[in-house]
Amino acid sequence: MKVGLPKAGVLPMPDARRVFLTSLRRAPFLRSAGLRFAALYAIIFGLSALALAIFLWWATAGLLNRQVEAAINADAQGLGERYQEGNLPALVVTIQDRLAQSIDDNAIYLLVDDSLQKVAGNLTTWPVGVSAADSWFELTVKRGDRESLARMHRFDLPGGFHLLIGRDVGSRAKLRSLLTAGLLWAVLVMVVLGSAGAIAIQSLFKRSLADVSATAAAIARGDLSNRVRISGRGDEFDRLAETINDMLDRIARLMDGVRQVSNAIAHDLRTPITRARTRLEDAALHARDASDLHAAVERATSDLDGIVSVFQGLLRIAEIEAGSRRSAFASIDLYALLSDMHELYAAAAEEQGMHIDLLAKPPLPVFGDRDLLQQAVANLLENALKFSPQGKHILLGAGRLGDRIEIVVADSGPGIPAEDRNRVTERFFRGESARSTPGSGLGLSMVQAVVQLHNGSLRLESNHPGVRAVVSLPAEFSSSRRLAKPAAPPAHLPPAG
Repeated sequence: MKVGLPKAGVLPMPDARRVFLTSLRRAPFLRSAGLRFAALYAIIFGLSALALAIFLWWATAGLLNRQVEAAINADAQGLGERYQEGNLPALVVTIQDRLAQSIDDNAIYLLVDDSLQKVAGNLTTWPVGVSAADSWFELTVKRGDRESLARMHRFDLPGGFHLLIGRDVGSRAKLRSLLTAGLLWAVLVMVVLGSAGAIAIQSLFKRSLADVSATAAAIARGDLSNRVRISGRGDEFDRLAETINDMLDRIARLMDGVRQVSNAIAHDLRTPITRARTRLEDAALHARDASDLHAAVERATSDLDGIVSVFQGLLRIAEIEAGSRRSAFASIDLYALLSDMHELYAAAAEEQGMHIDLLAKPPLPVFGDRDLLQQAVANLLENALKFSPQGKHILLGAGRLGDRIEIVVADSGPGIPAEDRNRVTERFFRGESARSTPGSGLGLSMVQAVVQLHNGSLRLESNHPGVRAVVSLPAEFSSSRRLAKPAAPPAHLPPAG
């Protein structure tokens, strides 16, 4: 089967159209978004002005034409009735009476015979150009010694007679010309104003986006301190600038966090790695027997296990922050979870001479990952056990507060200074009071990541003395998107202090 090829230099129509549209889209003047918006504004404004002009013309000049035609039709109906009553003589008399009484100075009548000789009327001769029967004509006629513009309608009568009925529309034509000229000038002025408005919009568009472009270019060069200027008008561009600035602030915080984490990893892991290396080296040089060598290897393994646990903690936090654990979300009752945690840690607290009080009432429905929430509560309880003095009580409570559920873990330890409360959730951050205690500085970072994954918040307050950690989570919505009503009165959490 042969396939016809296009002639050299001639593209098929679809390809030609595609090439034309591609070249049109790549045209420099269409690559400017500001110019496209300005052109769109000018087109809409011009079409609106043209539609308004057409409507005004139809409502003024068009109305004059319709009034003339209505008067001619009324005349034709009256003369037709007279013709039916008295034939041609009655029609002639009626025309002569109307002209004699001068009822309408603009009225035009002409009755002629089959040889176009005048029988009655105020026109001298049959106008040239009036040929078709039952048609409208607008042409110049001679009335007496003056010429004027007339609109007329021709009627043919039995016996070869012809009748012209019309109106002198010279003055109305002048008025219509004035209206038409005025509307054309108005359209021209509106086109000029629309073009000026389009240029102004393009300039405003470019000026509004110039700062965004300059800020993005500065960020690309590595200057993360640059921000988009906010005019203070609260318009769409201000909201766009606020959104971009918020995004840049978050990027800056993330960059700082990465830098701090890198520094912290290098600083905190250098010591155990060096210690493990030193122990292995010392054992290799000075071990007197296999038992000394075995003990040195065990101590080095313990140090390396601590390093591995730190990396596992970092990976777990990164996994939580990435949101991949949302697939494990389910409806859970926090009361059951807190009861299990209370039972698990109560024994450890008693061994250290402390007591954990559970203050909560079911149900406490939330939608989340039970294992992660359990890990977060465990971290808070371990911190409380670590820093509380012997003989003190630790509070583990939960209750409903509006459409949220709050979990409280309060201890009586040294507390966290106010200036450190915003930093204790950073990875590896350890305050002065915690530097002498074992730990990696990732516990509260883990809690913060879990809470954010559940669209919640973590507050650290003073317990006078001690720390009061408050985890606020959204209560679960039922299938009807209404909050599930609690089956029992909500537990009232004790205030701070």
